[in-house]
Amino acid sequence: MPAVNEELLDRYAELIVGFGANVQPDQVVAVEAAPEAAPLVHRIVRSAYERGARYVDVAYFDPQVKRIRIETAAHDSLSWVPPWLGRRLLDLGELDAARIVLTPLIPPGLLAGTDPARAGRDRLPGLPESLQVIEERSVAWTISPFPTEPWARAVFPDLDPAAALEALWRDVEHVCRLDEPDPIEAWQQRIGEIWRAASRLDELDLDAVRFLGPGTDLTVGLLPSSRFAKEGGRTTTRTGIQHVPNLPTEELFTTPDPERTEGVVAATKPLDVGGSLLTGLRIRFEGGRAVEIEADTNAESLRERCATDEGAARLGEVALVDGDSRIGRLGRTFFNTLLDENSASHLALGDAYSHPIADPADLPRINESKVHVDFMIGSDAVTVSGVTRGGDEIPLLAGGAWWI
Repeated sequence: MPAVNEELLDRYAELIVGFGANVQPDQVVAVEAAPEAAPLVHRIVRSAYERGARYVDVAYFDPQVKRIRIETAAHDSLSWVPPWLGRRLLDLGELDAARIVLTPLIPPGLLAGTDPARAGRDRLPGLPESLQVIEERSVAWTISPFPTEPWARAVFPDLDPAAALEALWRDVEHVCRLDEPDPIEAWQQRIGEIWRAASRLDELDLDAVRFLGPGTDLTVGLLPSSRFAKEGGRTTTRTGIQHVPNLPTEELFTTPDPERTEGVVAATKPLDVGGSLLTGLRIRFEGGRAVEIEADTNAESLRERCATDEGAARLGEVALVDGDSRIGRLGRTFFNTLLDENSASHLALGDAYSHPIADPADLPRINESKVHVDFMIGSDAVTVSGVTRGGDEIPLLAGGAWWI
C-alpha cells in the first residue's frame, strides 16, 4: 500500500474503533471488509482488543465471487440469501455487539457488462437483518471508507492507478478529519453543528419538504412527529453506548410519510446499486410510490430492488446536506453511497428508521421493507424549501447554503 503511511492507518483505526463504534470492554466486535482492506482491518482488530474486546470476528466479502454468481448461477437462485448470514447479524444483536463495515465492499461498476435485471436480484452483501438490528438499536455500528485501486480508478479515471489511489486516500483523510490534530475533537464539533442545524429545522414544525431544480419538482410529506434533530450525527444503543453510524457524516435526516411523496426527481449523482452503476436516474412518484423509474444506464437493477416487497418503492428517508461540508466542497463524485450521500441532499427508497419519530402514535405509519437504497438529488442548482402546516413555503437550502 504505497499510497498511505502506517501512522495514518493507525490514526484511522483508532477513530473508527474508539469514536465510530465506541468499542467497550468485553464487547464482541464484527468487522466486514473487502480483502484489500486487510491492512486497516488488522489495526482495527488490534485496537479493539486493546480496548478490551472479548472477541473480534472478521468477515471478508470477495466482490469477484458476486460477479461470477451473477454471470453463472440460475436466474431463480439469485435472490436466495444464505440464512446463516442473517443469523450472524441477529446473534450480534443478542450480544449487544459492535459492528464495523469498511466500504466499498463492491467496487463501483464491478458488474458492468452483466444483465442489470440479474444483478438487481442479488442483494448481497446487503441483508435485511442489518436493518432489523439497527431498528432494535442492539448493535453499535459504524461505516467508513477504505480506498482501493478499483474504486480509485472510477473516481480518478485520468490518473494512473497508483496516483489515483494516492489521490483518493488524500480525500478520505480530509473528509474523515484525519488531517486534524485531534480527529475526535474535530468530529465532536462538527456533529454539534449538525445537531444545531437540525434543531432549527425542527423548530419550523414542517409538514413537507419540497425540492425544485433541473428535472426535479418533488414534495415529500412528513409525519406529524418527524424530527431531524433526534439523531444529529450520532445515535445510542439500547444499552446506552453512543456511536457514530457514518464516518464521515454530514447529513440531517428524518423519516417521511410514505404515502405523501408527489412529483418527479432527477438524481444529481450516479448511483451504484451493488456494483451496477446507474446514470441519469429519474423517478416519478404518485401517492408516495415510485411509479416510473428511468435511467440512462442500468435502470432495471433498481427496478428489481423496488420490486422486492410492498415498501421497496416508497420512501424511508429524506436527508438534507449543505454544500459547505468537507465532502461537498471537494465537488467530487465518489460513486460510493457513504461519501456521496454526505455531499448532497438525498432520499432513500425502502425501509424507514423509527428513531427520528417523536410520537409513538406515528410509528405504525412508517415504511417497512427489506431494502434501503439511497440516491442523491441535491446540488447548488436544487433549491429546498419547507412547507409549514399552515401552507407557507420557507427556503431551507439555496445555492448549497442554509437559509435558516
